[in-house]
Amino acid sequence: MFLDILILSHLRGGPIHGYELKRKVSDTTALALNNNTLYPALRRFEAAGAVTKVAEQQAGRPPRHVYEITDVGHELLHDMIAELPPELAGDESEFLTRLGMFDELTPDERNAVLDARDQALATALDHLTRQAARAEASRNNRDWGGLVAAELITRTERERAWLGELKRRSA
Repeated sequence: MFLDILILSHLRGGPIHGYELKRKVSDTTALALNNNTLYPALRRFEAAGAVTKVAEQQAGRPPRHVYEITDVGHELLHDMIAELPPELAGDESEFLTRLGMFDELTPDERNAVLDARDQALATALDHLTRQAARAEASRNNRDWGGLVAAELITRTERERAWLGELKRRSA
């Protein structure tokens, strides 16, 4: 879903053809967007009325399709940024994509996204804590899995503290 957000957000800059859209997404995210991802998404958006497509004639070449976001597309983009479903809240790319667009959201919408991420991290932390306890109880205290679990616990706790700071800034 974060790819859909990226695609629509880049269309806000004005009409653009597919190749240029792929380049812009790659330039801003270091993510190589391929045709098998981009064009089906654009077709879905076009079918939903979120994007229009116009064939631009080129001398001696096939027409180039230029895409433009519609008012429906702007609303759809806003809704996608404002919602972070539980099944996506644990995905870092999903969260960070929305976080990078927090200027588009109200404080309540921001807090809902932050709360969804925090809940996903709390669940992950519980799982990691159980893994670390199992590793500690094992006969080998230099268990690599235990070291990984300990590091992930530290990272998760640090991110949850950061989320608290983001909530304070969001108000």
